[in-house]
Amino acid sequence: MMLYTVNGAPAYCYTAGKPFDPAKPTVVFIHGVLCDHSVWALQSRYLANHGWNVLAVDLPGHARSRGEAPASVEQAADFIVALLDTVGVPRAALVGHSWGSLIAMEAAARLGERATHLVMVGSAYPMKVSPALLDSALNTPEKALKMVTVFSCSTLAPPSGAGSWVFGASMALGRRVLRSNAQVNLLHRGFTACDSYTRGEQAMAAVQCPVLFVLGEKDQMTPPKAAQTLVNAARSALRQVQVVTVPVGHNQMTEAPDATLAALRDFLAQAWL
Repeated sequence: MMLYTVNGAPAYCYTAGKPFDPAKPTVVFIHGVLCDHSVWALQSRYLANHGWNVLAVDLPGHARSRGEAPASVEQAADFIVALLDTVGVPRAALVGHSWGSLIAMEAAARLGERATHLVMVGSAYPMKVSPALLDSALNTPEKALKMVTVFSCSTLAPPSGAGSWVFGASMALGRRVLRSNAQVNLLHRGFTACDSYTRGEQAMAAVQCPVLFVLGEKDQMTPPKAAQTLVNAARSALRQVQVVTVPVGHNQMTEAPDATLAALRDFLAQAWL
């Protein structure tokens, strides 16, 4: 782990136990709403042991990171850029899940040639949230968390998830992250940021690196068709776009950890023109 001071506040980055090596390429992992760095457990550990610097972040105000929790995709993207500047990383691959995928895209747009790869897992645009769910997130967050977790899981304990109880683990993580910030309702703030983001096509047009979409066939939170606007925008603006679909729901990294890792590993390993 590493703690960096970004914008005057401690920012936690999981490095999978490896020291930062300026000679290696860097990959940044960005979590979604009411999550933290731990959702990338398998993927981050693998890459850290196969030639990559890993920075799996806790966004500001989440879990082990302090500072003001971002109220928009743009604010969170500014944090990612500031983190790379603080660490002294000239170029990096960006990987994000759900809300984190929009943050990764927005950060890649800001970084220009400094972004080497963009991976969007469980993405959608627009990433609208129903008024009923926004209201529940604000007033009955435990109920909203359970609702979201049910819709995010395609099964309770997938064989491909090493026998883990994905539903229970997701509930426990959500509760832990929610309790980590007594000043801000992170569930409502994160959903509001997703719902209000309107720069998707503009940001994708500014992205200069190859893009990979990893989508869940059974995803009820961000169905594959909901990512098509960004897929089309990427194909219109870029020469290198890949789409990989895995047979699970919204928790791709935990329900299909090996398939998600394989897609990510193969994409990062390609010698792009």
